[in-house]
Formats: sequence, C-alpha cells, structure tokens
Amino acid sequence: MRAEVRKLLGLPTAWVGLVLGLIAAPALVFVNTPGLRRALESGQIADLGYENLGIGLLGALILGVVTVSSEYTSTSDDAPDARQMTATLLAMPGRSRLLLAKGTALSLVVAVQGALTASATVLLTQAMLPKYAPPFEPARIAAAVLYWVLLGLLAYAITLIFRNGIITLTVFIVNSSVVSVSYLLTKLTPWAAYLPDIVGAHMFLRSNPGEVHIPPVTAGLVMTAWVAALLALAAKLFARRPA
Repeated sequence: MRAEVRKLLGLPTAWVGLVLGLIAAPALVFVNTPGLRRALESGQIADLGYENLGIGLLGALILGVVTVSSEYTSTSDDAPDARQMTATLLAMPGRSRLLLAKGTALSLVVAVQGALTASATVLLTQAMLPKYAPPFEPARIAAAVLYWVLLGLLAYAITLIFRNGIITLTVFIVNSSVVSVSYLLTKLTPWAAYLPDIVGAHMFLRSNPGEVHIPPVTAGLVMTAWVAALLALAAKLFARRPA
C-alpha cells in the first residue's frame, strides 16, 4: 500500500487531479458569491457552500482513473507492448492484494483531499456570508468526503474493467460537467435517481433537484452497493485477464 501511494503521488496527472480537487470548490465560492446573494434573497440556503463541492469531484475521478490507466500506458515508444503492469505484477503477483492496496491508497489520498477541500469550502462560505451560511456539520462534511471516495473507487473500477483511461475520464468529465446523462434520465424515470452519480449527492445535499427525495443513509448504502458490485466485477476480470 505504501508503494502504491508513492506511485500514485508520483504521477503528474494525479497531481492535476489533486490540485483541481483542492482549489476548484473554494474558487467557486468567490465566483458564485453574487449568485449566492440572490439565492439568499429567495431563502435557498440549505446547501449554501455545500453545493460547490460538486465540482471538486473531478479531482477524485481523475485520481481514480490514473491509478489504473498509468499501469496500462506504454512505457517506451520502442516497446509499445511494455507496460508498468508487467513490472507491478512481477513485484506483487497476488492480484487481489494488489487491487486492495491500490484501492486503499486511492481512498486515503481522496479522503484527505476531500476533507481539506470540503472543510475549506464550507468555512470560506461562512466567512463570506456569515449571516446566512449553514453551520459547519462534521457529519455532513464526512458524507461529502465519503461521496468523493466512492466516486474515486467507481472511476477506479470502471477503468479497470475497460483498461482505457482516456475514454473513461472523458465520459466522466462530460457527464459531470457538461451534459449529465444520469440527470436527463431522471426526467424519464424516477428510478434514474438511484444511479451512482445522482444518488451519491443525496448523502450531503438537502435540496437536490428532481422529484425523488432519498434519505442520506439510504443514498450512501445504494452508492456503496454500486461501487462494491463494480469492484467485484473488475476484480473478477482482472484475475482472468493476462497482464
């Protein structure tokens, strides 16, 4: 696990995810202050500060993807079939232990990133709008951090299944920041609210858009079930595939 943490933090792309995840949400507080003041006038303050945490999930997604994709990237133009995964499996032949170490390393890094970002974003909102910002709730912050960790593991599992980081990351970024296919599906059926990227937000947001209200604990259990199922599938495929 120590080796996987060092490996992850040694990836330039991972630092892109770390920096993006750390600064995007607090920066959004400054950008959105005029809009936040207008929301205050209409009484929409339940998620003030917390709603900015959504953009930070891009950092967790990037970290989840590069944890796996870096292993399958060619290490040399002269030897396009040479990949880091070959050396990794020689050093750690136990594939289950390898996946557990990678997943644990990813979870630790994303959890630290999420805790720092969520706390800074909420505290900054309170400093800028002290009369209106909701109180600092450790349980709610923890739920947001858990959401980030589960999203990172979700990206980790899907990248492991398809072994293509570019496609996986493109789909995640487009779905989370440009056009949310999951949100559009909620307009067709209320069951779409239980898709992992939608249901997870109910863990810490109190005024989610849409008609379906999901209690925070239920949302956490549903998202955990999604991630566990995809991790199990990824582990099964990883055990059967050649390096």
